[in-house]
Amino acid sequence: MKSKISQAIKMKYSPVAVLWADEEPEGAIEFKEGSRGCLMSLVCAAAKGRVAVVSRETCGCNGGFVGMGFGSRYDTFPGGIEYFLSTGNPDLLKTEEGRKLAERMPDLAHGEGYVKTPELARKFVESLPIRDIPAKYVVFKPIEMVSEREDVKSVVFLVNPDQLSALVVLANYARETTDNVAVIMGAGCHQIGVQVYAQAESEKPRAVIGLTDISARKVTNKLLGRDILSFAVPFKMFEEMESNVEGSFLERDTWAEVMKISGL
Repeated sequence: MKSKISQAIKMKYSPVAVLWADEEPEGAIEFKEGSRGCLMSLVCAAAKGRVAVVSRETCGCNGGFVGMGFGSRYDTFPGGIEYFLSTGNPDLLKTEEGRKLAERMPDLAHGEGYVKTPELARKFVESLPIRDIPAKYVVFKPIEMVSEREDVKSVVFLVNPDQLSALVVLANYARETTDNVAVIMGAGCHQIGVQVYAQAESEKPRAVIGLTDISARKVTNKLLGRDILSFAVPFKMFEEMESNVEGSFLERDTWAEVMKISGL
């Protein structure tokens, strides 16, 4: 499968197709079962040409488990997910088990500080479109490696500010409204997973801008560069945007000038 959009905005990295599967793709890269890791690193690998996969056992962290649509593990998060996201839980350090956990994850004690209070953090978690998808694996593939037979759920573009601007315009190009792109707070994996799955079920699906997750950016900045954000769309919207490339601003002088100035 080829992407007209990718060619028109001269993407450095391949758009990444997100698929559900019951069988693990041969040769796919994957975290070891039980190991910790940010699954956005697997998305970066797919953008660079590899096939990657995650399952309920190999999703890397609780956020990845939720983000990919494997249900929720937040209710059993040590010390409380609402404290981890906000102020931390000093009481955790009062037990030997808690101190050992905090050695590996210091934010368990002090909190990530992404939400002001535990109460607000709990409301954030409750607002997530958590679901349990009917598949064993979530697969990340460079779009060029996807066949027409495969059931793609969504497509993730990893782009710089100029390319992001073009995608925002294209997402609204053939719509009656101008609110067809959303920026929704969440983990990087939420912003390419459950948030986009929810948009796919909407009467008027929107694109979701992501990699506004500071923890994920620690990983992706090293792998892709510090000027990259994600732009994820349900597959139906991807097809809509692809069909609108020809005749649009992407074939006009202003966009050509922007690309020239940016060295694209």
